[in-house]
Amino acid sequence: MKRGDLMKKFTSAMYGLCACACFAAMPAMAAPAVSPGSTEAIIIRPLSFINVDDLNFGRIVPSATAGTVVLAPTGTRTANNGIVLVSNTHQPARFAGQGTANQQVAISISASTILINGPGASMVVRNFTIGSTPTAILGTTPQRFTIGSATGIFAFPVGATLDVGANQSPGVYTGTWDITLNYL
Repeated sequence: MKRGDLMKKFTSAMYGLCACACFAAMPAMAAPAVSPGSTEAIIIRPLSFINVDDLNFGRIVPSATAGTVVLAPTGTRTANNGIVLVSNTHQPARFAGQGTANQQVAISISASTILINGPGASMVVRNFTIGSTPTAILGTTPQRFTIGSATGIFAFPVGATLDVGANQSPGVYTGTWDITLNYL
């Protein structure tokens, strides 16, 4: 074989090896990532109401002195006695329903105070306040309100006061409460 022919064969062989090496070095194409989504729709029947959002006092840093956190129906949150409010994770409870225009409803709660429990001493939630005009404290005795919407569709927020103990133990505290609405 002539030197030129040998070089051509060597060069062809090198191109073939390089091509194989390039394909071998390329990462495999990743499979497409799939993530499930969710969808929700709530159909409200007339003369009913639902819980839209739960009451959430948010993140709180206690102090060496007992104090309170007040969450207004508007979503405004205040604290006293050295309690520090952290982040904006708080929200009033929200309810919605449908009656008829100018219909009266009677709203009450199951107890004027409830306990929320967690890793430390229970805390008291009290002064449940409905975001009406004017605002009103809800209790076990029903209060009458009038549906002002021409469609009969209404929504209302509920705030409350949380009693935080001195040096309250860190952790998540939860509890439940019932609100009752009667269409009159």
